[in-house]
Amino acid sequence: VVYPVNPKADAIMAVKAYPSILDVPGNVDLAIIIVPTQFVARVADECGRKGVRAIIVITDGFKERGPEGAAHEEELRDIALGHGMRLVGPNCMGIINAAPEVRLNASFSRIFPPRGNIAFLSQSGAMGLVILEYANDLNMGISGFVSVGNRADISSNDLLQYWEDDPTTRVILLYLESFGNPRKFSRIAKRVSARKPIVIVKGGTTLVGSRAASSHTGALATPEVVSDALFRQAGIIRVDNIQELFDVATLLSNQPLPCGKRLVIVTNGGGPGILAADASAQLGLTLSEFSAETANKLRPLIKRNIRIGNPLDLTGSVTPDEFEGSLRVLVEDDNVDAVLAVFVPAAVIDSTLVENAIRRVNPLYQRNKKPLLACFMGQRGFKANLGKAGSFVPCYPFPENAVLALSKAVEYRESMKKPRGAVPRIKGVKREKAHRIIEAAMSQNKQRPFWLPIEKIVDLLNCYDIRIAGISVARSADEAATLAAQAGFPVVVKLNSSTITHKTDVGGVVLDLNSEDEVKSAFNAIKDKLKALGRESEMEGVAIQRMIPGGVEIIAGVTQDPTFGPLIMFGLGGIQAELLKDIVLRLHPLTELDASEMVSSIKTASLFEGFRGAPPSDIQSVQGLLLRLSAMVEDIPQIAELDFNPVKVMGRGEGYWVVDARISLK
Repeated sequence: VVYPVNPKADAIMAVKAYPSILDVPGNVDLAIIIVPTQFVARVADECGRKGVRAIIVITDGFKERGPEGAAHEEELRDIALGHGMRLVGPNCMGIINAAPEVRLNASFSRIFPPRGNIAFLSQSGAMGLVILEYANDLNMGISGFVSVGNRADISSNDLLQYWEDDPTTRVILLYLESFGNPRKFSRIAKRVSARKPIVIVKGGTTLVGSRAASSHTGALATPEVVSDALFRQAGIIRVDNIQELFDVATLLSNQPLPCGKRLVIVTNGGGPGILAADASAQLGLTLSEFSAETANKLRPLIKRNIRIGNPLDLTGSVTPDEFEGSLRVLVEDDNVDAVLAVFVPAAVIDSTLVENAIRRVNPLYQRNKKPLLACFMGQRGFKANLGKAGSFVPCYPFPENAVLALSKAVEYRESMKKPRGAVPRIKGVKREKAHRIIEAAMSQNKQRPFWLPIEKIVDLLNCYDIRIAGISVARSADEAATLAAQAGFPVVVKLNSSTITHKTDVGGVVLDLNSEDEVKSAFNAIKDKLKALGRESEMEGVAIQRMIPGGVEIIAGVTQDPTFGPLIMFGLGGIQAELLKDIVLRLHPLTELDASEMVSSIKTASLFEGFRGAPPSDIQSVQGLLLRLSAMVEDIPQIAELDFNPVKVMGRGEGYWVVDARISLK
C-alpha cells in the first residue's frame, strides 16, 4: 500500500493524500522524503514519531553544498538514529527491489529491469540511471538497486553485508567515488567476496593537481594505485568502465566460474579468431591444445578439410550442426576450462539457427561447470535463444569484450583459491628500545612532521633486525676522510639533508671513492654544487658508507594515506623508482601472503630469478624485510613517511642491505 503525503493536496493520481504522515492510518514501514531541504528534518522527525522503520531522503542540499549543508545532514542523521530508523541518502536517487513479493520502485528511474540475481549499488544518482537503462537494454535482471547518495547512515558496508546473505543475489556490482570507512569496507568485502563476486568501477582515480610528496613512496602512492591495492587485498574484481562492469556481470551471473585459464575459441571467421587469441595472450589466458582424442572426434563432424587447431576456424561455410557438434565435443575435453563461440553473421547461414545450437549445448556446459561465452559480431545482450534467466549464454559484440570478461572471472576464481594469510608475530623485536628512540626524538624536535636523523634511523632499524649498511655522518671534509678510512675503502659519500629528497638531482652522491683525498674532494664538490644552487644551508654534512657491490636495487616504503591509513610499498628501486613506477602497494598490516605476492607481482620480478647470468636473489629475505617493516609501522604510529631506497638484494642466502633510509615522524 502506498500513501501519498502532501499538505496541499486531497488526492495524488486519484489516490487519497494525507496532510502529514502522522495522519496516515495504520503502520508505515518505509517513507520516501522528497521535500525542500529546509523541511526534511521536520518530516523525518514526524516519520520517527509515527514509528516508521526506514526513510529514503531523495532531497539534495546537504553536505555536498558545504558546511551549512553538512550541519543539516548531521541533524537529519541524529533524528533518524534517535528514532531507531535507518536512512538511505540524502541526495540519492532511491532504491529498487525486484523481489516479486515486493516489486518496489522507490526511485526516479522510469526503468524497472527484469528480475535477476545481480545487486547494484551506485554512489552517483546520475550513474545509477545510466546503469539501470543499460541493464534493461541488455535484458539483464537485477535483485535490487540502491543509490546511497551522501551515505549519512546506510553505506556500501551495510549493503554488502545484506547482500552477502541474500539468496536472490549472486553477483554484486558497485559504482563508488569514495570510501566512508575503507578499513571496514576492506574487511567486509574480503569476507563477502569469498562467497559472491564483487565487481567495482571506482570513479575519482586521477590526481587533480599534484601532491607535494616529500618521499618516493608518497609520490608513487597515487589514488589509482592505492584503490587497486585495496581491491586486490579484498578479492574484488576491478574494471575500468561501465561497459566492462556489465561484460563481467553478464558472465558471472549466468555461467559457472572457470576452473583454469585454458580457453578454446570456435569461430566461422579467421580474423575474429585471431583477435580473440591476441586478447587471450594479453590478458593471461592460454589456448588449449587439443588432445588426439578430441581432434579425432572433431574431424568427422566437419565436412571440409580444415586445420584442427585453436582457434578452431570452421570457416564461413559452417553449418549449425557443425557448430553445435564441435561445442558438444569440446565440453568433454578435460584440457578445456572455457569455450568462446565467435560467430560472424553471414547471408549463407541463419544466425537464429546458430543461436539455437548454442542454447541446446548450454546445459551441458552448466553441468560440467565450464563457462560458455558467445560473440555475435556487432551484437550484444542476452538473447532469448541463448538460454533463460540465470543461465543465459552472455553475448558480446566483439571477441575482446568476451575475453576480458573471462579473464576477470579467472582472476576472481584464482583469488578464491588462495589462502587468506595471517599477520605474523615477529620475534626478537626490541620494542621498548624502539619506543624510547622515538619518544626522545619527538621530545627533542617540536616541528611536525620532521625527519629522523640518520644515526637514529640506524638505531631504530637495528631494533627490528632490519639490515642497514653502516653509516657515519661527517660535518667537515677532514672528518669525512677519517670516517671513510675507518669504514674501509671503497666508500660512497652522500649528502645528508632532511629537506632534499632526491640527492642525485643535486649531485649529492659520489660513488666508489678509494682514498681520503678523494673523499675530501667529494665533500667539497657536493658543498660547491649546493652553493651554486643557493641551497648550501640545507646541507647537514655527508653520510659515509662502505660501497656494497652487486645486488638488485629495490625500494620499500611507507606512506600515510588520509583515507586508507598506512600503506606499504615495494618495487624496483634506485634512481628508476619514480621513472618506471614498477611498484605495488598493500594496506597495512601485511600477511605473509601479502609479502610474497608483493615481491612476485612487479613487472621486473624476473630480475630476482637471475637475469642474464646474475645469481638468483634472496627474495625470502626481502619478504622478511616487508613483514618487519609492517611490524615497525604497527608499533610506531608516529611514522608519517618512510623510504628504504635503494635496498640491495644480494644472492640467494646472502640477504639484503638497506643502503639509504629516510623516516619522517608526525
